[in-house]
Formats: sequence, C-alpha cells, structure tokens
Amino acid sequence: MTPQTRLAAHARPRDWTDNAIRLIEADARRSADTHLLRYPLPSAWGAEADVALYLKDETTHITGSLKHRLARSLFLYALCNGWIGEGTTVVEASSGSTAVSEAYFAALLGLPFIAVMPASTSAAKVALIEAQGGQCHFVHQSGEVYAEAERLAAETGGHYLDQFTNAERATDWRGNNNIAESIYVQMHDERHPIPDWIVVGAGTGGTSATIGRYIRYRRHATRLCVVDPENSAFFPAYAERRYDLVTDGSSRIEGIGRPRVEPSFLPDVVDRMVAVPDAASVAAARHVSAVLGRRVGASTGTNVWGAFGLLAEMVAAGRRGSVVTLLADSGDRYADTYFCDDWVAQQGLDMAAPAATLAAFERSAAWE
Repeated sequence: MTPQTRLAAHARPRDWTDNAIRLIEADARRSADTHLLRYPLPSAWGAEADVALYLKDETTHITGSLKHRLARSLFLYALCNGWIGEGTTVVEASSGSTAVSEAYFAALLGLPFIAVMPASTSAAKVALIEAQGGQCHFVHQSGEVYAEAERLAAETGGHYLDQFTNAERATDWRGNNNIAESIYVQMHDERHPIPDWIVVGAGTGGTSATIGRYIRYRRHATRLCVVDPENSAFFPAYAERRYDLVTDGSSRIEGIGRPRVEPSFLPDVVDRMVAVPDAASVAAARHVSAVLGRRVGASTGTNVWGAFGLLAEMVAAGRRGSVVTLLADSGDRYADTYFCDDWVAQQGLDMAAPAATLAAFERSAAWE
C-alpha cells in the first residue's frame, strides 16, 4: 500500500449509533407535544384588563419536566459527534431534573449513567434517577459538580454530557419542534397570539438562549424575561455586565440558579432579568398549585412570580396582550421540601410578605 492509499480508521462503528439515533427519534415521535394551559386570572379585574397568562406544561413529557427536551438534544448531539458509542458510560453534572431525563435516555440505549449532583437534591429526584437504572454520585456544594463529573468520565472512559456548556448548541434554535416554535404554533389562534413577554428561569441558560434566538429569527415583537433565584450568579452578572461572577452558595430552587454564569447563557438575547426571593418562589408555587388543583415546583413559582409582575405592569399601563411562561416540573417531587412547612421554617423562609403581594395581585392586579 502506497502512502497515498493508507487509511486510518478511528471512528466508532456506525451500526450501533444508527440504531441509537433511531431509538431516540422513534421515542420522540411517540410523544405528543406538551400542553399550553391558559391560567385563570381573576375575574374581579374586569373586562378592561385584557391580558392573558399561559403556562407551557412541560410536566407532560414522559420524564415529567422541561429537561426532557434538553436530554434528548444532548444525547443526539453526543451521538452525532461520535462521543457516545456502545457501552459508553454517560456522566452528567445536574441538580436533578436533567439527570432524571438523561437516565431515561441512557436506559433506552442500554448505557450506564452516573449523575453528579448536590447532596441537597430532593429524595424524590434521586429515586427517579435510580428507578431508570442510573447511579447518583453526590457532592457537598453545587460548584463541585463540574470537576467531579469530568473526573468520573475520565476514570470510566466515558463521556461527560456537560449540559451547562452544550445546552445552547445542542438544540436547533431555528425550529425543528423546539420549545419556542411550539409556543408560537400553539398561540396562533389565541386573542393575543404574539406574546408581549415570555418568562423563563436560567439553569443551564439553554432554554433562554433557544427562545431568545428564535424570537429574533422570526422577528417577533416578544420580549424575553429571565427570572433568577437567590444565590445565583446570573442576575448580578447581568446587572453588572460581569460574567466572571461566582456565588458562594447553592440555589435552593432546584432546576434554576447556578453559582457561576454557565457557558450556555446568552445575555444579549435577554431583554430583562428579575431577581426573585426564594420565599416568593415557594409562595408562588403553593399559590399556583392551589389555583390549578395540582402541585407545581418552585422553579415554576419563580417563573410565575416574574410573569405576575409583568402582567401587573401591563394592566397598570392599560396595555392588552399575553404572557407565556413554563410549568417546568411537578411539585410532587418536592413534597418533603417546598410543600413541607417544617422544611420552609428550617430554611428561614418567611412567606408572609410574598403571600400579601399575591393576595393584592388577585384582588386588583396590583404588584406591591
């Protein structure tokens, strides 16, 4: 064989990868899109308050949360890049819900899965990961998950999915049934089909990146508001335009809030950020749960707190229109935390002030 005809073959065998992608695509086709719920705003506001609130209900995914979309995209991204093959140990750094969904896809492909997460992660999420055959590996502080996930991936010869870096690049933000496209399709026949605002939290930053890019790509007038809990770096970094900021604590609102600004967070597609106290997130989660007749998580409470504030602004200004936010996961995963009065008291969360704000909003759309 001459030098010109020598070949080097390092790529993984394609048969297994082809079948793995087929399995994920078939799973997606078996799944209907998630529902868009119209939230019942108080009739006491009167007809002059021509505003509407919608909740994109991501709990209807088979793994029960918004993170199902991300997990699917991350697995396809890794497969198509040749990073995952037959027998590869898949590792992720997660605060819980992403790992639940990734454990599902790992099981679908017959791959071992390790989730690196803070020890404070809810017991219900740990049980869901383990029920899918995943292994949970705990660290004391949320900022430790990155290095530990990298170490475990190297130790096992596996692949670190790295949602915090890859979330914004693994999803096709131009469409292809992403969450942004789905929202606008479902809003088409509503009274105010183009939302004034879409409100989301930031965990990886991937959802806000996808929605913000899509808004610009489709030239919609919608603005994007990102809400952020306590002990998270996103809001102070955005306010100060200092994206090297880190915090010294972990977010108590699982699924959102990070100790550093993650690579997938794109501040230039965000129109406004709102810092939400943790007590307000929990109070809003309980309030929405009572209105809907089923429990929602505290990240949904954070979202809705931000959405209520924007609706109050619109009513005060006499503006008509709609706001869309996300029902990110079920509150049943947090029976021993956000819906447990003893846990709330142990955390020192005083919900009297946010409860008063929510009551005033119900009465007159005031935001006090």
